[in-house]
Formats: sequence, structure tokens, C-alpha cells
Amino acid sequence: MTSLGAAIIGCGAIAPLHVNAIASVEGARLVAAADSNARQAAAFGAVYGCETVPDYHELLERTDIDVVHLCTPHYLHAQMAIDFLNAGKHVLTEKPLAADVPSARRIIETADCSKGQLGIVFQNRYNEPSQRIRQVIDSGQLGRLVCMKGVVTWHRSEQYYSESGWRGKWATEGGGVLINQTIHTLDLLQWFGGEISAVSGSVSTDVLDGVIEVEDSAHACITFANKARGLFYGTNAYPVNSPVELELVFEQGTLLQRRDCLYLWQDGREQLLCEPGTVTNGGKSYWGSGHQWLIHDFYTHLREGRRFWLDGREGIKALEIIAGIYRSSDRRSTLVTASGNHLN
Repeated sequence: MTSLGAAIIGCGAIAPLHVNAIASVEGARLVAAADSNARQAAAFGAVYGCETVPDYHELLERTDIDVVHLCTPHYLHAQMAIDFLNAGKHVLTEKPLAADVPSARRIIETADCSKGQLGIVFQNRYNEPSQRIRQVIDSGQLGRLVCMKGVVTWHRSEQYYSESGWRGKWATEGGGVLINQTIHTLDLLQWFGGEISAVSGSVSTDVLDGVIEVEDSAHACITFANKARGLFYGTNAYPVNSPVELELVFEQGTLLQRRDCLYLWQDGREQLLCEPGTVTNGGKSYWGSGHQWLIHDFYTHLREGRRFWLDGREGIKALEIIAGIYRSSDRRSTLVTASGNHLN
């Protein structure tokens, strides 16, 4: 079996999940890590026994590195992904694919011409409830999907933003709760619903005004080409991190995800279809357990010479929804004159 050498770019909070997953993949090994914070990089290398460098450019031509994991802030994804893909490396990037849609398109164009593959980490697609929901949709066993909703009520403190130089800013984060926390739920809604025909919505900063430039709350109505309707609400203004809630209404029953358990409501009865196992990835509980399954699947596709299914064209879809919500919210802004007349 050919060994695959891996590099981690960005030694922050999410990086250990990638390291642990790499360690569990047969024939994969962590070779190096890069981070512009020399102290953080050194500590990371000491814990995980890998070489560290301050500049990712030092890794571009390394023949012992086949796969690169991008665990960096949003605004760095595009150029890093493009550089590594141009060097022929396989790239697996944390969400979002990029900080904006045009940058994401540039990554996809580069991947189309690269010997390397591009994958994006939307690990919630690998959670058992998500997999079961998709099976129900594909089988048609409950009939047509009529409507669905996704609700994310989480908490992010002032300290969460103040301790980071890039969060909460348009130029570096690319948005707020939409692009950072709830993008996973938006991705699931479009994965379940299919092609989208229209998006409307609005954003606001309800609690963190003066702390961040971006939104901490958002809602949207998504119309799908199959006539199903999706409603979405997400916020970082809740005092706690509450479990994500999903509901999918079909002609012959309803699927509900509550506290990571999936239920079927049908004929006046509720049936438990699956419940979560113990999360042992060392990460935060709301990250779920899908990272390991996704990373394993990515490496399996590389070894077998198959195109990874969760690629740039899949990854850009949630970004396009977010861009649509922002555009819709901007159009709804209303100016009020001194006389009380509304200017739309």
C-alpha cells in the first residue's frame, strides 16, 4: 500500500481532529505542520511529533507531502488551496471553501486543472441522522419532500471574537453566524432539498453590535426547484449552545432531528430511528463525530483513484445560499426620512 504523507496548515483548535483522523488511516502519516505563530507551531509539533515550519510555501514542493489539510482562517483558504493544487497536492479544506463566492470559483477552476483532488469538510453529512435522512429521500419511501426547517441557536461570547484577530470581520471571516456556525445546517438543507430556485432572508446583529462587524443572527426562506420550501433560523445570541434541530415533512411522514437523535413521526406515533454514539474525537460536542468518517472517505477515494464526492462544486453551494441571504437582506433595507416617508 502506498503511503500518503500529510501536512496540516494552521495549528488551531480544529487541527487535532484532523491529526487524530490521519493517525487512524492505514498508510497515512503526518509529516509536517505550518503556522505563522511560531510558538503555536512548536507546541503542536511537540505534541504530535511532526516537523513544523512558519511559512506554508516551504511545503509546496515537498515530495513527501501528498495531502494538505487547511485548518486556517477563512480568508486564507483560497490562496493556500490554489497554491497547493497548482503544486499537484490533494487539498482538504475546512469550511467554508473560501470567504466569498468569487474566490471559491477560482479554487474550483484551479482544481479542474490540477493533478490533486479538492475536498471540503462538511462533516455533518457523515453523521448517522444525515445519512438516514438522505436514504429516506433517495428511496422515496415517505413520498415527496414537502418542506423542511433548520434551527441553530448557539452562543458566541465577546471573548470568542476579541481573542482572535480575524473573527467578526468582513475582510477575514467573510460574514458572521451564516458563514462560520450555521453553514453546516445550510449545507444539509440544500443537500436534502436539491437544486434551489430562490432565496430570501435577512441578517441582523442582535447582541454583539459594537463587538463584531458582521451578523450574529439570520433567517431565510429557501425555495427548491422541486417546489419544496425550507425555512432556516440561526443565531449566536442564545446564552447556550443548543443542539441543532431539523424537521423534514414528507407526504407520508415527518423526520425530526432533536439532540442528534432522529425520529420518524407517522400515523400519530413517534419512532426513534437512530441516536448518537459517544463523541471521541477530542473536539467540541457540537462539531459532531463526522470528521473522522469524512477524512477516512477522502483518503479512500485518493487511494482508489476516484473523485471525492464532496468537492468544490458541492462546497460552493452553501456559500451561494449565504450570498443570496446577504443580497436579499440588503435589498430589504429601508431608509426613513425626517417626514416619516419610507425610501425603498
